[in-house]
Amino acid sequence: MQRIDHPSGGYSFATGIAPYSAGVIAQPGFALVRAQFAQLLPVTVAFAAIDRLLSAAGRPRQALCAMELRIPAPFSFAGFIEFNAGYRAVLADWDILVGDHNPVARTNVAPAVAAPPEPSVYAFTYTVPASAAPRSFVVAGAGDLRDQAELSPAAIVAPGDTSPDGMRRKAATVMSVMHDRLHALDADWDAVTTVNLYTVEPPTTYFTDILQPQLGPTLLHGVQWVYSRPPIAGLDFEMDLRHVWRDEQLA
Repeated sequence: MQRIDHPSGGYSFATGIAPYSAGVIAQPGFALVRAQFAQLLPVTVAFAAIDRLLSAAGRPRQALCAMELRIPAPFSFAGFIEFNAGYRAVLADWDILVGDHNPVARTNVAPAVAAPPEPSVYAFTYTVPASAAPRSFVVAGAGDLRDQAELSPAAIVAPGDTSPDGMRRKAATVMSVMHDRLHALDADWDAVTTVNLYTVEPPTTYFTDILQPQLGPTLLHGVQWVYSRPPIAGLDFEMDLRHVWRDEQLA
């Protein structure tokens, strides 16, 4: 992973794959604001709403730096790739890409209850000028793949195994990815204030021996278990992390 400054967005990003970056961190003089919609908005509608909100805040489209999506059900690997092509095309049209790199971090999961009828946006994060704010960041979601760039069934950790041992192996792999992404952003676990787990498997089987030792002081803020599945069929565990300067609830 490389860390690259976005030339006009007010943030730096850790390089990822075509659909998303591995994470983003505010550049000096800027901070991250997370905005959550009151209701899920279909992707096409949400981008228009985000455009209006950024404009009202006096921020360019390039200030958009992270997205949280919800989908009806996990995609096949081929379906995931197809969906990502259309999503990335919007970011390209907004002139957000940096060369061939997609700088926008993303979490994309399928709720196990009350899933939307079509891919939708739950929340998004953007930069604002802030001279005295602590460094804020978002680490993109990662699922239980041995290699996050290998979108194929061969990369799944412990495929089909949701036993306690299988979940420990999956959680350990994802925790390693979170650690690498966090440090690629020049951030540390002590600064994390939000940890999300996306799985339908109870975290009790892997929390104490896999998650707790690494999270350490972060547990002061708790851990949120979001009853959802990763975006690709066959995956069972996903995580993301963040520390934003401000959290907004949109009407």
